[in-house]
Amino acid sequence: MDLQKPPPPAPTQPAPTQPAPIQPEGCLVVALRLPVRIVVLVLVVPVRMVWDALVAAGRFLRDTVLRPLGRALLWAGRAVFVWPLVGLWRYVLVPVARALGRLGTVLVLVPAGWLYRYVLTPAGHVLGRLARGLGAGFGWVYARLLTPAGHALTWLLKGIGAGLAALGLGVYTAVAWLLRYLLVVPARGLHTWLLAPVGRAVAWCARGLGRLLGMLAGGVGLVLYWTARVLLVLPALALWRWVLAPVGRFLALVAREVGDALGHAWRVAGRISRAVGRALGTLFRLIFVEPVRWVYRSVLTPVGHVVRYAVLRPVAAGARAVGRVAREALAAARDTVRQARADVRRLLFGEPRQPVAGDRREPLGRDTRTLGRSTTALTKD
Repeated sequence: MDLQKPPPPAPTQPAPTQPAPIQPEGCLVVALRLPVRIVVLVLVVPVRMVWDALVAAGRFLRDTVLRPLGRALLWAGRAVFVWPLVGLWRYVLVPVARALGRLGTVLVLVPAGWLYRYVLTPAGHVLGRLARGLGAGFGWVYARLLTPAGHALTWLLKGIGAGLAALGLGVYTAVAWLLRYLLVVPARGLHTWLLAPVGRAVAWCARGLGRLLGMLAGGVGLVLYWTARVLLVLPALALWRWVLAPVGRFLALVAREVGDALGHAWRVAGRISRAVGRALGTLFRLIFVEPVRWVYRSVLTPVGHVVRYAVLRPVAAGARAVGRVAREALAAARDTVRQARADVRRLLFGEPRQPVAGDRREPLGRDTRTLGRSTTALTKD
């Protein structure tokens, strides 16, 4: 008996997942990879640069030409097709349809309702009553005449059927007895004592012949199998195992390495193309953009400021002064013409009649009614 306490069991931890072991590569793969990648890189770099140039040109063309052209075509399509159709639907077809609906209601629905209510409904009621009368007459004829006659005919047919059934049963019994003893019994004896033994003998002979033919076919098949195996299968297997399979593995290796080299070269060519593009962009900026910016900032901007402050603003101030003087002259001429017209009207027609001031409830002028005072006679201060 163990008197010491056993140590606690160690907690079970999941086994760390180990990465898949890397398959070792042979010297042929390593020797084949580097020249293939160099050749593919040399071939892919021009293609990638041309591709990046085409992508940049396509994006520029899309942003500057195709998208505005598409918007213009969309607007033109709306102006040529959508808006005329909407106008035609809203201002021609819908009013015409409403007018036709009202015309159909007036010309078709109202007369049809009147015809149904005052012509067809009374005629239907009359026909319904006539049909109910005829139905009652046919019901009386069926109950009083046809039903008793049918019962009598049924009883007569049942008697005739019973007689015919008894006659048929007797004839069937006689014919069945004759067929049994003239055909069935001799046929059963012939089958039992003659046909069955002969059939068993023929079947035994057929089984023996089948076994013999099976043995012959098996021997011939075995000979043909080994002949085909030696002449066809074994050479084909050797060709597959020692020629086609190694060649296929080599071609698969070459294809895989070429595919990996294409992917690697495409990525490297992309970086090279990006670096070349950035270098060309920097060169373009240094050769063209920076001089243009310097000319704009150092030459055109001061010249523009000088022209604006020395020429344009004085010219604008002079134009505003001329405009102000012209407006004042026009206003003075307008007032003179208005005064002359008023004088001529006064000389021809006299002074205009002044309106007579009447007694108004509201006070005139500035003495208007407020909350603290009133202008009525009863509450006047």
